[in-house]
Amino acid sequence: MSVLPILKYPDPMLITPTKEVTEITDEIVQLLEDMYETMVANDGIGIAAPQVNSNLRLAIVEIDEESGLYEMINPRILHATGETIDVEGCLSFPEVFGTIKRADTIVLRYYDRNGDEFEVEADDYLSRAFQHELEHLDGKLFTDKIIQKINPEDLESYMEANLE
Repeated sequence: MSVLPILKYPDPMLITPTKEVTEITDEIVQLLEDMYETMVANDGIGIAAPQVNSNLRLAIVEIDEESGLYEMINPRILHATGETIDVEGCLSFPEVFGTIKRADTIVLRYYDRNGDEFEVEADDYLSRAFQHELEHLDGKLFTDKIIQKINPEDLESYMEANLE
């Protein structure tokens, strides 16, 4: 496994929609493993293939041990309900944080590295992480959705003041 370089904005790959994976090969599995190592090495909770210079529809999310690891091939949101606003950051935008409005609950369909199909209902932070990574796969940037930008030095105090 390798830690890959993370592309930073304004790299054009970050705004390029990805292509569907048509066959799960050893190279796809290796890319998933490298993406995971890259995400962990950079203290992320999610990463999408365009962030490591791949135009394939692949994403990984792992917010904590309880929710588990999601290696997603060709993920799609089937249904979204509710609305919530919370703070986000992105590995491709170091030191950029802001509040983003997203659906509160989603139903997501994807394939894993074995080609098995899964459908997952997610809410709260897991839902937010899925939505963020899937937007990368569509060539969309979280910075386009920022409601309120938060300075990095104010992030901790903002989070403490807004936790309920």
